[in-house]
Amino acid sequence: MKISRHAVLAGIMFAAFAGGAYASATVDVYKSSTCKCCAKWVDHMRANGFTVNTHDVGNKEAREQAGIAPVLGSCHTALVDGYAIEGHVPAQDVKRLLKERPSAIGLTAPGMPHGSPGMEGERNDPYDVLLINKQGVTSIYSRHLPSDPKTSVMRLK
Repeated sequence: MKISRHAVLAGIMFAAFAGGAYASATVDVYKSSTCKCCAKWVDHMRANGFTVNTHDVGNKEAREQAGIAPVLGSCHTALVDGYAIEGHVPAQDVKRLLKERPSAIGLTAPGMPHGSPGMEGERNDPYDVLLINKQGVTSIYSRHLPSDPKTSVMRLK
């Protein structure tokens, strides 16, 4: 039986799409029960194909257990497929992390950057998502710029 190149290529593409590393990834999010921006980030992750379980117990313990320094902290900590995701990291960065599988603790968007998923509003600031290696050292994983280039980082009212 001879299989066409087209059929093989189509099969590879289907397997890559359907069986992507994040396609069945479950994200466990540790957050405060009253944090609205955390709930919006959970919605963002679900809208991008992730299954999300929330644990309304705060995130200090989860962050400590993951090995993330407080200076890199945010309002929620997520665990997904062996990685920690601290704060408002975009789903596209989490998908990339799960695809590339670097030797790392995970990703962080320290603080609560305006304009990041869950922190949308009038103000959109540029921010970096950092990769935290196993020694706790960070490097820039991705940069996110405001969607409107005319938007100033600083506004006076």
